[in-house]
Amino acid sequence: MAVLREEARRCVVWFGQPAGEERAGLAQAGWIVRVADAGTQGGVGMRNNDTVVALADLRHGDPAIAHAMAQLMADHPWLPWVALIPPDMSAHEPLIDRILEASIEYFSTPVDVERLVEALERIGGDQPRATDTGESGITGRSAAMGAVVASVRKYAPVELPVLITGETGTGKEVAARALHSLSARAGRPFAAINCGALPPNLVQSELFGHERGAFTGANARRIGHFETAAGGTVFLDEVGDLPLDAQTSLLRFLQEGTLERVGSSVLIKLDVRVLAATHVDLEKAVEQGRFREDLYYRLNVLRLRMPPLREREDDVVLLAQRFLDAFREQHPSRARAFSASARRAMLEFTWPGNVRELLNRVQRAAVVAEDTLINVNDLDLADVLTRQAARSSLGSTRVAAERDAVIACLRESRFNVSECARRLKVSRVTIYRLCKKHQLALDELR
Repeated sequence: MAVLREEARRCVVWFGQPAGEERAGLAQAGWIVRVADAGTQGGVGMRNNDTVVALADLRHGDPAIAHAMAQLMADHPWLPWVALIPPDMSAHEPLIDRILEASIEYFSTPVDVERLVEALERIGGDQPRATDTGESGITGRSAAMGAVVASVRKYAPVELPVLITGETGTGKEVAARALHSLSARAGRPFAAINCGALPPNLVQSELFGHERGAFTGANARRIGHFETAAGGTVFLDEVGDLPLDAQTSLLRFLQEGTLERVGSSVLIKLDVRVLAATHVDLEKAVEQGRFREDLYYRLNVLRLRMPPLREREDDVVLLAQRFLDAFREQHPSRARAFSASARRAMLEFTWPGNVRELLNRVQRAAVVAEDTLINVNDLDLADVLTRQAARSSLGSTRVAAERDAVIACLRESRFNVSECARRLKVSRVTIYRLCKKHQLALDELR
């Protein structure tokens, strides 16, 4: 007997009362809305194969409803939650803090229905959706990455070398691949070579090839990476690690477009575009004699700087969600998104390993997470929020001390601004500025 498989639905369980335009907007996007009463503490009531997102509607500000909602969240930790709050609701009340902490996303009135639909798609879509990276293949909406994408599009069609600089883990190879894919060479080979990983005695052979008998162990002719990428692009990562003899051969290729295999005197004409990357200061390496000055100028025709992740605040959570979605496509994981505290910690962290470190932490968190929301402990970033709280407390203490010092000095100088400025060794303008900063009315103090 044939068994009919029910088609999975995408459902929003709305604890509260949606407005007509909110319900219509969700329905248009393919979401079924089921209105529920938080006070009854009932079950979600959906079929097993449905995709479900719960929505906590706190816009009426009823304390009893807020308590009921918090209990519902505690009873259904496996559900992804979204919260709606009025704009005047205090986010510092412990109960509201707890609700927002348990929510993947929250919105204030008037509700941006389009953004709500986007959040639901990200949280509970049938299939995880990777962030749209555009034709360049570079992810990011920050101003720093906008400048990178603009440069990539400008440099890609130009048949000149590009030197890509930036810290380890900033995505220099991603940029190199984007330059290749947007160029006329896109259909030809792309060879990425980590120069720092090549054995020093085999660098020339790896890059330019060798003839049989060129050295001990060379039992057959070998075609190097440059010849393999004929017509395409060679990306030399960590080019600053090349030994001087390989630098000479690379310079000759950039100048003349020819190379010689090790053990041969035959010049081979080759059409390859060279992209290079480094995380070291090549100018300093030139001064120290570790890198050829003429080669540096040959490589540094066009320059592309990859910004560190700490300069890309708008991209951190975006990238993290993309990495999580990509991980879930390949591996089973309960995690669908990040808690509010996890997002705060990611924004506070300085990311010394940049995008590569973010990827590693997200993948680890996706494995160890016990809930639908990845928390700070899953990301091993709990101490980040602790340090943030300590800095905030210290900052408040310093502001209070500064205010007390100004008031004390004004009183000691009988509210003579010039005398107060002389005692504090600042200008009169600074005294007036400090009074304005700390809302000190001189007339009232006198």
